[in-house]
Amino acid sequence: MPKIRLAIVSTHPIQYYSPVFRALAEEDDLELRVFYTWSQAADATVFDSGFGAAVKWDVPLLDGYDHQFVANVAKRPGLNHFRGLKTPTLSREIEAWRADAVLVYTWNSLAHLSALRHFKGRVPVFFRGDSTLLDRRSWWRSRLRRIFLTWVYSHVDVAMAVGANNRDYFAWCGMPMRRIAIAPHSVDTERFAADAEQHDILAARWRRDLGIPAEAIVFLFAGKLQAKKNPLLLLDAFGSLGDGTHLVFVGNGELETLLKVKSVAVPRVHFMPFQNQSVMPAVYRLGDVFVLPSQGPEETWGLAVNEAMASARPVIASTKVGAARDLLADPEHGWIFESGNRQALVETLRRAAAQGRARLRAMGMIAQSNSAGWSTAESARRIGSAVREYLDSLAVHRNSAPITTAEHA
Repeated sequence: MPKIRLAIVSTHPIQYYSPVFRALAEEDDLELRVFYTWSQAADATVFDSGFGAAVKWDVPLLDGYDHQFVANVAKRPGLNHFRGLKTPTLSREIEAWRADAVLVYTWNSLAHLSALRHFKGRVPVFFRGDSTLLDRRSWWRSRLRRIFLTWVYSHVDVAMAVGANNRDYFAWCGMPMRRIAIAPHSVDTERFAADAEQHDILAARWRRDLGIPAEAIVFLFAGKLQAKKNPLLLLDAFGSLGDGTHLVFVGNGELETLLKVKSVAVPRVHFMPFQNQSVMPAVYRLGDVFVLPSQGPEETWGLAVNEAMASARPVIASTKVGAARDLLADPEHGWIFESGNRQALVETLRRAAAQGRARLRAMGMIAQSNSAGWSTAESARRIGSAVREYLDSLAVHRNSAPITTAEHA
Protein backbone atom coordinates (compact mmCIF):
# COMPACT_ATOMS: atom_id res chain seq x y z
CA MET A 1 0.00 0.00 0.00
CA PRO A 2 1.50 3.38 -0.95
CA LYS A 3 2.56 5.74 1.80
CA ILE A 4 0.61 8.88 2.60
CA ARG A 5 2.59 11.86 1.35
CA LEU A 6 2.22 14.61 3.94
CA ALA A 7 3.53 18.09 3.12
CA ILE A 8 4.10 20.34 6.12
CA VAL A 9 4.32 24.12 5.74
CA SER A 10 6.31 25.79 8.51
CA THR A 11 8.16 29.09 8.81
CA HIS A 12 11.67 27.94 9.81
CA PRO A 13 13.41 25.25 11.85
CA ILE A 14 12.11 25.48 15.44
CA GLN A 15 13.52 23.52 18.35
CA TYR A 16 10.06 22.37 19.46
CA TYR A 17 8.81 21.25 16.05
CA SER A 18 11.83 19.51 14.54
CA PRO A 19 11.66 16.53 16.93
CA VAL A 20 8.00 16.06 15.99
CA PHE A 21 8.90 16.08 12.29
CA ARG A 22 11.60 13.47 12.93
CA ALA A 23 9.11 11.26 14.77
CA LEU A 24 6.55 11.63 11.98
CA ALA A 25 9.18 10.70 9.39
CA GLU A 26 9.67 7.41 11.22
CA GLU A 27 6.01 6.40 10.75
CA ASP A 28 5.90 3.40 8.42
CA ASP A 29 2.95 4.60 6.34
CA LEU A 30 3.91 8.28 6.07
CA GLU A 31 6.24 10.05 3.69
CA LEU A 32 7.03 13.50 4.97
CA ARG A 33 8.47 16.68 3.56
CA VAL A 34 8.64 20.00 5.39
CA PHE A 35 8.49 23.14 3.26
CA TYR A 36 10.09 26.06 5.10
CA THR A 37 8.88 29.48 3.98
CA TRP A 38 11.45 31.77 5.61
CA SER A 39 14.36 30.88 3.35
CA GLN A 40 16.49 33.63 4.89
CA ALA A 41 16.67 31.42 8.02
CA ALA A 42 18.20 28.49 6.14
CA ASP A 43 21.42 28.76 8.14
CA ALA A 44 19.34 28.28 11.33
CA THR A 45 20.24 31.71 12.70
CA VAL A 46 17.28 34.02 13.37
CA PHE A 47 16.86 37.31 15.18
CA ASP A 48 14.69 36.77 18.25
CA SER A 49 13.08 40.05 19.29
CA GLY A 50 12.24 38.62 22.73
CA PHE A 51 15.89 37.97 23.53
CA GLY A 52 16.99 41.00 21.52
CA ALA A 53 19.69 39.03 19.73
CA ALA A 54 20.37 36.60 16.89
CA VAL A 55 19.91 33.04 18.12
CA LYS A 56 21.25 29.79 16.73
CA TRP A 57 20.14 26.72 18.65
CA ASP A 58 22.81 24.14 19.49
CA VAL A 59 20.59 21.09 18.93
CA PRO A 60 20.01 19.57 15.46
CA LEU A 61 16.96 21.06 13.74
CA LEU A 62 17.18 19.66 10.20
CA ASP A 63 18.29 16.07 10.81
CA GLY A 64 16.07 13.03 10.37
CA TYR A 65 13.38 14.31 8.02
CA ASP A 66 13.02 15.52 4.42
CA HIS A 67 12.80 19.28 4.00
CA GLN A 68 13.35 22.14 1.59
CA PHE A 69 13.44 25.92 1.82
CA VAL A 70 11.09 27.77 -0.51
CA ALA A 71 12.30 31.12 -1.85
CA ASN A 72 10.84 33.99 0.17
CA VAL A 73 10.72 37.10 -2.03
CA ALA A 74 9.26 39.47 0.57
CA LYS A 75 10.77 42.96 0.50
CA ARG A 76 11.10 42.88 4.30
CA PRO A 77 11.52 39.21 5.21
CA GLY A 78 10.48 38.25 8.71
CA LEU A 79 7.77 36.95 11.00
CA ASN A 80 6.71 40.24 12.54
CA HIS A 81 4.36 41.35 9.76
CA PHE A 82 1.87 39.69 7.40
CA ARG A 83 3.88 40.25 4.20
CA GLY A 84 7.16 39.07 5.70
CA LEU A 85 6.68 35.64 4.09
CA LYS A 86 5.87 35.75 0.37
CA THR A 87 6.50 32.47 -1.47
CA PRO A 88 4.90 32.48 -4.94
CA THR A 89 6.30 29.02 -5.81
CA LEU A 90 5.19 27.25 -2.62
CA SER A 91 1.99 25.70 -3.97
CA ARG A 92 3.66 24.55 -7.18
CA GLU A 93 6.51 22.94 -5.27
CA ILE A 94 4.10 21.07 -3.01
CA GLU A 95 2.05 19.92 -6.00
CA ALA A 96 5.21 18.82 -7.82
CA TRP A 97 6.00 16.66 -4.80
CA ARG A 98 2.50 15.10 -5.20
CA ALA A 99 1.28 15.62 -1.64
CA ASP A 100 -1.78 13.67 -0.50
CA ALA A 101 -2.40 16.11 2.36
CA VAL A 102 -1.04 19.44 3.57
CA LEU A 103 -0.46 20.48 7.17
CA VAL A 104 0.03 24.24 7.62
CA TYR A 105 1.53 25.69 10.78
CA THR A 106 0.02 29.15 11.51
CA TRP A 107 -1.92 31.28 9.03
CA ASN A 108 -0.80 34.85 9.87
CA SER A 109 1.46 35.41 6.88
CA LEU A 110 0.77 35.89 3.20
CA ALA A 111 2.56 32.64 2.33
CA HIS A 112 0.68 30.43 4.76
CA LEU A 113 -2.76 31.93 4.26
CA SER A 114 -2.26 31.61 0.50
CA ALA A 115 -1.42 27.94 0.95
CA LEU A 116 -4.61 27.33 2.94
CA ARG A 117 -6.70 29.00 0.24
CA HIS A 118 -4.93 27.25 -2.64
CA PHE A 119 -5.18 23.70 -1.34
CA LYS A 120 -8.71 23.81 0.08
CA GLY A 121 -10.77 21.48 -2.10
CA ARG A 122 -7.69 20.11 -3.86
CA VAL A 123 -6.19 17.97 -1.10
CA PRO A 124 -7.15 17.65 2.58
CA VAL A 125 -5.89 20.64 4.55
CA PHE A 126 -4.81 20.28 8.17
CA PHE A 127 -3.90 23.19 10.41
CA ARG A 128 -1.71 23.58 13.49
CA GLY A 129 -1.72 26.63 15.74
CA ASP A 130 -1.95 27.41 19.45
CA SER A 131 -4.15 30.52 19.76
CA THR A 132 -6.54 30.84 22.71
CA LEU A 133 -9.34 33.05 24.00
CA LEU A 134 -7.47 33.94 27.19
CA ASP A 135 -6.82 37.57 26.27
CA ARG A 136 -9.72 39.97 26.68
CA ARG A 137 -10.84 42.12 23.78
CA SER A 138 -13.60 44.70 23.38
CA TRP A 139 -16.89 43.26 22.17
CA TRP A 140 -16.58 44.81 18.72
CA ARG A 141 -12.98 43.67 18.23
CA SER A 142 -13.99 40.21 19.35
CA ARG A 143 -16.90 40.14 16.91
CA LEU A 144 -14.80 41.29 13.95
CA ARG A 145 -12.06 38.84 14.89
CA ARG A 146 -14.54 35.98 15.00
CA ILE A 147 -15.98 36.82 11.59
CA PHE A 148 -12.54 36.97 10.02
CA LEU A 149 -11.25 33.81 11.72
CA THR A 150 -14.36 31.87 10.74
CA TRP A 151 -13.47 32.71 7.14
CA VAL A 152 -9.83 31.70 7.65
CA TYR A 153 -10.73 28.32 9.12
CA SER A 154 -13.33 27.65 6.45
CA HIS A 155 -10.26 26.67 4.40
CA VAL A 156 -9.25 23.99 6.94
CA ASP A 157 -10.55 20.42 6.96
CA VAL A 158 -9.10 19.40 10.32
CA ALA A 159 -7.63 21.64 13.02
CA MET A 160 -5.07 20.03 15.32
CA ALA A 161 -5.46 21.62 18.74
CA VAL A 162 -2.50 21.67 21.13
CA GLY A 163 -4.68 21.59 24.25
CA ALA A 164 -8.04 22.48 25.79
CA ASN A 165 -7.78 26.28 25.45
CA ASN A 166 -6.77 25.96 21.81
CA ARG A 167 -9.60 23.50 21.16
CA ASP A 168 -12.10 26.01 22.56
CA TYR A 169 -10.64 28.69 20.30
CA PHE A 170 -11.08 26.56 17.17
CA ALA A 171 -14.69 25.80 18.18
CA TRP A 172 -15.32 29.54 18.73
CA CYS A 173 -13.97 30.15 15.23
CA GLY A 174 -16.63 27.87 13.76
CA MET A 175 -14.78 24.56 13.50
CA PRO A 176 -17.14 21.63 14.29
CA MET A 177 -15.87 19.53 17.17
CA ARG A 178 -15.73 16.45 14.92
CA ARG A 179 -13.10 18.27 12.85
CA ILE A 180 -10.87 19.24 15.78
CA ALA A 181 -8.21 16.73 16.77
CA ILE A 182 -6.01 17.00 19.86
CA ALA A 183 -2.28 16.70 19.16
CA PRO A 184 -0.55 18.01 22.31
CA HIS A 185 1.97 20.80 22.38
CA SER A 186 5.16 18.99 23.18
CA VAL A 187 8.85 19.03 23.90
CA ASP A 188 11.40 16.26 23.61
CA THR A 189 10.66 14.92 27.09
CA GLU A 190 13.21 12.12 26.74
CA ARG A 191 16.02 14.62 26.19
CA PHE A 192 15.06 16.64 29.27
CA ALA A 193 14.71 13.55 31.44
CA ALA A 194 17.91 11.83 30.27
CA ASP A 195 21.34 12.18 31.92
CA ALA A 196 19.75 13.52 35.10
CA GLU A 197 22.85 12.95 37.21
CA GLN A 198 25.04 14.93 34.81
CA HIS A 199 22.54 17.79 34.72
CA ASP A 200 22.23 17.77 38.52
CA ILE A 201 26.01 18.16 38.83
CA LEU A 202 26.04 21.20 36.54
CA ALA A 203 23.04 22.72 38.33
CA ALA A 204 24.73 22.24 41.71
CA ARG A 205 27.86 23.93 40.40
CA TRP A 206 25.82 26.91 39.20
CA ARG A 207 24.16 27.18 42.61
CA ARG A 208 27.56 27.29 44.30
CA ASP A 209 28.81 29.89 41.82
CA LEU A 210 25.77 32.05 42.55
CA GLY A 211 26.29 31.70 46.30
CA ILE A 212 23.09 29.75 46.92
CA PRO A 213 23.23 27.36 49.90
CA ALA A 214 22.62 23.71 49.05
CA GLU A 215 19.59 23.51 51.36
CA ALA A 216 17.87 26.67 50.02
CA ILE A 217 14.64 26.50 48.02
CA VAL A 218 15.14 28.14 44.64
CA PHE A 219 12.39 29.63 42.49
CA LEU A 220 13.41 29.76 38.84
CA PHE A 221 12.32 31.89 35.90
CA ALA A 222 13.88 30.90 32.57
CA GLY A 223 12.95 32.63 29.34
CA LYS A 224 12.62 36.01 27.71
CA LEU A 225 12.67 38.91 30.15
CA GLN A 226 9.75 40.69 28.52
CA ALA A 227 6.52 42.30 29.69
CA LYS A 228 4.34 39.47 28.37
CA LYS A 229 5.92 37.05 30.84
CA ASN A 230 5.71 39.53 33.75
CA PRO A 231 8.99 38.82 35.54
CA LEU A 232 8.61 42.13 37.41
CA LEU A 233 5.59 40.72 39.26
CA LEU A 234 7.64 37.70 40.29
CA LEU A 235 10.47 39.89 41.59
CA ASP A 236 7.99 42.02 43.54
CA ALA A 237 6.20 39.01 45.03
CA PHE A 238 9.43 37.27 45.94
CA GLY A 239 10.42 40.31 48.00
CA SER A 240 7.77 39.28 50.53
CA LEU A 241 9.38 35.90 51.19
CA GLY A 242 11.72 35.30 54.10
CA ASP A 243 15.17 33.76 54.40
CA GLY A 244 15.77 30.30 53.04
CA THR A 245 14.48 31.02 49.53
CA HIS A 246 16.28 32.34 46.46
CA LEU A 247 15.10 33.55 43.04
CA VAL A 248 17.04 33.01 39.81
CA PHE A 249 16.30 34.68 36.48
CA VAL A 250 17.84 32.96 33.45
CA GLY A 251 17.58 34.81 30.16
CA ASN A 252 17.81 38.19 28.50
CA GLY A 253 15.35 40.70 27.12
CA GLU A 254 13.91 44.17 27.24
CA LEU A 255 13.30 44.16 31.03
CA GLU A 256 16.71 42.86 32.01
CA THR A 257 18.19 46.22 33.06
CA LEU A 258 15.08 47.26 35.00
CA LEU A 259 14.93 43.90 36.79
CA LYS A 260 18.56 44.16 37.84
CA VAL A 261 18.07 47.70 39.12
CA LYS A 262 14.98 46.73 41.15
CA SER A 263 16.63 43.56 42.45
CA VAL A 264 19.21 45.62 44.33
CA ALA A 265 16.58 46.19 47.02
CA VAL A 266 15.54 42.52 47.10
CA PRO A 267 17.97 40.06 48.73
CA ARG A 268 18.74 36.61 47.34
CA VAL A 269 17.99 37.37 43.67
CA HIS A 270 20.38 36.12 40.99
CA PHE A 271 20.75 36.46 37.22
CA MET A 272 22.19 34.23 34.52
CA PRO A 273 22.30 35.06 30.79
CA PHE A 274 20.55 33.19 27.97
CA GLN A 275 21.44 29.48 27.90
CA ASN A 276 21.21 27.36 24.77
CA GLN A 277 19.10 24.24 24.38
CA SER A 278 21.76 21.66 25.20
CA VAL A 279 22.05 22.86 28.82
CA MET A 280 18.40 23.72 29.47
CA PRO A 281 17.79 20.41 31.33
CA ALA A 282 20.42 21.59 33.83
CA VAL A 283 18.90 25.08 33.97
CA TYR A 284 15.55 23.71 35.15
CA ARG A 285 17.31 21.57 37.77
CA LEU A 286 18.94 24.72 39.14
CA GLY A 287 15.55 25.56 40.62
CA ASP A 288 13.25 23.63 42.93
CA VAL A 289 10.14 25.24 41.45
CA PHE A 290 9.72 26.79 38.01
CA VAL A 291 7.61 29.96 37.85
CA LEU A 292 5.91 31.41 34.76
CA PRO A 293 3.89 34.47 35.88
CA SER A 294 2.77 35.62 32.41
CA GLN A 295 0.19 38.32 31.91
CA GLY A 296 0.06 38.12 28.11
CA PRO A 297 -1.13 39.03 25.67
CA GLU A 298 -0.48 35.94 23.55
CA GLU A 299 1.04 33.60 26.09
CA THR A 300 -0.78 30.96 24.12
CA TRP A 301 0.97 27.99 25.72
CA GLY A 302 4.34 28.39 27.47
CA LEU A 303 6.43 25.38 26.47
CA ALA A 304 8.82 26.09 29.33
CA VAL A 305 6.16 24.47 31.53
CA ASN A 306 6.55 21.24 29.53
CA GLU A 307 10.33 21.46 29.80
CA ALA A 308 10.30 22.06 33.55
CA MET A 309 7.97 19.12 34.17
CA ALA A 310 10.08 16.85 31.94
CA SER A 311 13.07 17.96 34.06
CA ALA A 312 11.25 16.76 37.21
CA ARG A 313 10.27 20.15 38.59
CA PRO A 314 6.84 21.33 39.79
CA VAL A 315 5.51 24.54 38.27
CA ILE A 316 3.75 27.74 39.32
CA ALA A 317 1.93 29.36 36.40
CA SER A 318 -0.58 32.16 35.97
CA THR A 319 -4.07 31.80 34.53
CA LYS A 320 -2.85 33.52 31.34
CA VAL A 321 -0.45 30.64 30.57
CA GLY A 322 -2.23 28.50 27.99
CA ALA A 323 -0.59 25.29 29.21
CA ALA A 324 -1.73 25.67 32.82
CA ARG A 325 -5.23 24.33 32.22
CA ASP A 326 -3.88 21.04 30.86
CA LEU A 327 -0.50 20.50 32.48
CA LEU A 328 -1.34 21.76 35.99
CA ALA A 329 -4.79 20.19 36.27
CA ASP A 330 -3.24 17.67 38.66
CA PRO A 331 -2.28 19.51 41.89
CA GLU A 332 0.73 17.20 42.19
CA HIS A 333 2.25 19.03 39.22
CA GLY A 334 2.16 22.49 40.78
CA TRP A 335 -0.04 25.55 41.26
CA ILE A 336 -2.05 28.07 39.23
CA PHE A 337 -2.56 31.67 40.42
CA GLU A 338 -4.62 34.55 39.06
CA SER A 339 -2.56 36.48 36.53
CA GLY A 340 -1.47 39.92 37.70
CA ASN A 341 -2.56 39.27 41.31
CA ARG A 342 0.50 40.00 43.43
CA GLN A 343 -0.97 38.69 46.67
CA ALA A 344 -2.09 35.46 45.01
CA LEU A 345 1.45 34.92 43.74
CA VAL A 346 2.96 35.71 47.15
CA GLU A 347 0.68 33.15 48.79
CA THR A 348 1.48 30.56 46.11
CA LEU A 349 5.23 31.07 46.52
CA ARG A 350 4.87 30.67 50.29
CA ARG A 351 2.76 27.55 49.85
CA ALA A 352 5.37 26.04 47.56
CA ALA A 353 8.25 26.92 49.88
CA ALA A 354 6.40 25.40 52.84
CA GLN A 355 6.41 22.02 51.09
CA GLY A 356 10.14 21.61 51.68
CA ARG A 357 12.70 20.36 49.17
CA ALA A 358 11.92 16.67 49.61
CA ARG A 359 8.21 17.14 48.93
CA LEU A 360 8.94 19.42 45.97
CA ARG A 361 11.25 16.77 44.48
CA ALA A 362 8.51 14.16 44.90
CA MET A 363 6.05 16.42 43.09
CA GLY A 364 8.61 16.94 40.35
CA MET A 365 8.99 13.20 39.82
CA ILE A 366 5.21 12.84 39.48
CA ALA A 367 5.15 15.71 36.99
CA GLN A 368 7.95 14.10 35.00
CA SER A 369 6.26 10.71 34.86
CA ASN A 370 3.04 12.29 33.60
CA SER A 371 4.78 14.48 31.03
CA ALA A 372 4.94 11.52 28.62
CA GLY A 373 1.42 12.45 27.53
CA TRP A 374 2.88 15.72 26.21
CA SER A 375 5.92 14.22 24.52
CA THR A 376 7.26 14.50 20.98
CA ALA A 377 6.30 10.89 20.33
CA GLU A 378 2.72 11.43 21.50
CA SER A 379 2.31 14.61 19.45
CA ALA A 380 3.58 12.87 16.31
CA ARG A 381 1.36 9.87 16.96
CA ARG A 382 -1.73 12.07 17.29
CA ILE A 383 -0.90 14.08 14.16
CA GLY A 384 -0.39 10.90 12.15
CA SER A 385 -3.61 9.39 13.46
CA ALA A 386 -5.62 12.51 12.60
CA VAL A 387 -4.29 12.49 9.03
CA ARG A 388 -4.98 8.78 8.55
CA GLU A 389 -8.47 8.92 10.05
CA TYR A 390 -9.56 11.84 7.91
CA LEU A 391 -8.17 10.34 4.70
CA ASP A 392 -9.83 7.01 5.57
CA SER A 393 -13.15 8.78 6.12
CA LEU A 394 -12.86 10.39 2.69
CA ALA A 395 -12.15 7.01 1.11
CA VAL A 396 -15.17 5.46 2.83
CA HIS A 397 -17.34 8.34 1.66
CA ARG A 398 -16.16 7.96 -1.91
CA ASN A 399 -16.66 4.21 -1.90
CA SER A 400 -20.15 4.47 -0.45
CA ALA A 401 -21.32 7.21 -2.84
CA PRO A 402 -24.33 6.07 -4.92
CA ILE A 403 -23.74 5.25 -8.57
CA THR A 404 -25.19 7.94 -10.82
CA THR A 405 -27.14 7.18 -13.98
CA ALA A 406 -24.20 8.24 -16.11
CA GLU A 407 -21.81 5.98 -14.18
CA HIS A 408 -24.24 3.04 -14.44
CA ALA A 409 -24.56 3.48 -18.17
